[in-house]
Amino acid sequence: MKDGIVKGMTLSDIEPYFSEDYVHFGDVVNTPETSDRQTGVIWEVLSLSQGRPVLELGCGYGRITNRLAEKGARVIGLDISPILLKKAEADAAERGVNVEYVLGDMRSLPWRDRFDAAFLWYTTFGYFDDADNERVLREAAASLRKGGRLLIEHPNRLDFLRHKSPICHIWQRNDDVRIDIFRNDVLSDRSNLERIIVRDGCVRRTHLSFRQYGFSEYVRMLRSAGFETVEAYGQEGGAFTYDSERLLVVAHK
Repeated sequence: MKDGIVKGMTLSDIEPYFSEDYVHFGDVVNTPETSDRQTGVIWEVLSLSQGRPVLELGCGYGRITNRLAEKGARVIGLDISPILLKKAEADAAERGVNVEYVLGDMRSLPWRDRFDAAFLWYTTFGYFDDADNERVLREAAASLRKGGRLLIEHPNRLDFLRHKSPICHIWQRNDDVRIDIFRNDVLSDRSNLERIIVRDGCVRRTHLSFRQYGFSEYVRMLRSAGFETVEAYGQEGGAFTYDSERLLVVAHK
């Protein structure tokens, strides 16, 4: 950071991170049981019901989107990665559910007043600079009908920063290994991730950076984007506390 200017990521920075390697380790990082449980949390927190239109921004390979469709929601998933969307479509076909997948940028959505609910799950918010992150929220608000709900799931900054940086996680699938190294930048309030993939005799490195917002910042941004009320929950939809691992923000239009 220089002269107080915090740079976010561009789409060309982000897309290489969400590659076939990301899919390869998907069920190791988030087991099917974990995905089933998270789908149930989203269903309850957003008060979803069968037949209601729902939008997932940054849907990835459809691990949540397709499960919501199985529960009866009418779901559209948007993502920037053709590789992940192809996997999502294949999984939807295997499950026998009808989901519309759209290649696109969450900062510029084609829908207005269409959905009862929208959500960004598993740290899919905060990639860009502050101006573009707030643009994502305005676009999400515009896509929702009056009374619609937006859910954002993100690490709890207060808990995250308690741990000494860097933080390292190692995942293994057969002989393949994924190493995630997180470093916190306290000047920019961004978390910087270096990912090292060791697979099929090759080593690949990718990087991702995301902004760490506190709840009061979410309230300010979401109200500015057009939402009337904003609520906080901890992981699994419980009470949010200082040491909650995750923050769930629910905004009502």
